Amino acid sequence: MTSASPSLFDTAADAAREAPFWAASDPATRAGLLQALARVLEQHRDPLVALAHGETHLGSVRLQGELDRTCFQLRAFADFVLAGSLHAVEHDAAVDGPPPRGRPGMHRVRVPLGPVAMFAASNFPFAFSVLGGDTASALAAGCPVVVRAHPAHLQLSRAVFHLVQRVLHEQHLPSGLVGLVDGASVEHGAALVQHPAIQAVAFTGSLRGGLALQALAAQRAVPIPFFGELGSVNPLVVLPAAFSAQAPEALAAQLAASVTLGMGQFCTRPGVVVLVGCEASRRFLAALALHLAEAPAHPMLTPAIADAYLSGAQALRSTAGVGVLLEPSLERMGALLATVPAADFMAREELRHEIFGPAVLAALCEDEQALVPVLQSMAGTLVATLWGAEADAPLARQLVATATARAGRVLFGGVPTGVAVTRAQQHGGPWPSSTQPASTSVGLHACERFLRPVVYQGAPGWLLSGFPSERS
Repeated sequence: MTSASPSLFDTAADAAREAPFWAASDPATRAGLLQALARVLEQHRDPLVALAHGETHLGSVRLQGELDRTCFQLRAFADFVLAGSLHAVEHDAAVDGPPPRGRPGMHRVRVPLGPVAMFAASNFPFAFSVLGGDTASALAAGCPVVVRAHPAHLQLSRAVFHLVQRVLHEQHLPSGLVGLVDGASVEHGAALVQHPAIQAVAFTGSLRGGLALQALAAQRAVPIPFFGELGSVNPLVVLPAAFSAQAPEALAAQLAASVTLGMGQFCTRPGVVVLVGCEASRRFLAALALHLAEAPAHPMLTPAIADAYLSGAQALRSTAGVGVLLEPSLERMGALLATVPAADFMAREELRHEIFGPAVLAALCEDEQALVPVLQSMAGTLVATLWGAEADAPLARQLVATATARAGRVLFGGVPTGVAVTRAQQHGGPWPSSTQPASTSVGLHACERFLRPVVYQGAPGWLLSGFPSERS
């Protein structure tokens, strides 16, 4: 582990570069490491959760579940590696004759990019930190990792890193396969991104910080890919049909639980609700305000995050046309609920920016047809939720098409908080929710970020004999 000076970042990055064997390691070796890392987290569950709660205030129940998710995804990537599809060869056999029918034999493989710099997130001390999904997917892909610890849970990061080093030692693997740097300054982050050993960056954090790091990655003598998750308002559109299927008060309780989960510090928290102004909507908003007011409050992850949340709430309150139903204060860091006419929402870009925390802005439309242009006015987002679109109708089709164009995941009912770790998952969307909308940071396809394709044409037999099972 290194800290303090940017020059010390060289130690971790160079150590990762000196682990090239990992790119050629066999599936059993990679899977064995991932499985062992899951076991060591479980073996030290109680002290790790206690340490995480002391730094983040997220509560033991939430943190226990997050540790379970982290272990699950480590094992899921291990199974994915063992299944063989991650590095399977695609083979086009040679065909005699002139082109276009005739062709040489080709074998398409995917090779690891090399050492990955992983910037841990503030809001997920286990699942998006030292042994989170970025680290797990990079190791599964065959890439060493250098983790930039987040200052919001620095002691936990160090404790997990020590366990990682123990596992590497027990498995006779070099310590540089997973490195940790804990310098919190902008200069430290810049030094890591610009280090010549680093071949890709995975980042979860603010739009401002992500933009700065992305620029540095692009300005290198040899630019490297930057996979950033930067910010998302995650709209929830409520068609009037939703209130016919379920009472407004019940839907409000469901939404309030999602908004206040972890003090609203989830990247998938619904931040904008779009609905038609009617009696059912008024009941829904009244119940939502009540549930949000009654939700337990606790300190946010860092003082800076709390200050930004209060500043965002104050700016929203001061915006013409916005009506505030519930707002936080210095005395009680609670939820924010505000309303605005749909026309004002579409006219004011600042209303369509994320407020990180338990905040909800309701855009009120005059009729159902206005739901579509309101959704169209929003930028890219991780997830969009549609309530009441189960029946096939022209409006439902328009909303689905619009949501598909703007989100990486579209929900029909339910709430977007909680992202399943599966093969089919997509956690990434159009700008500014992520910098690479074709990639995902959650789910088994997260490995693909750290692989690049190479085709061997007319390869000799000695090379082909070393390939894994082929997929023709």
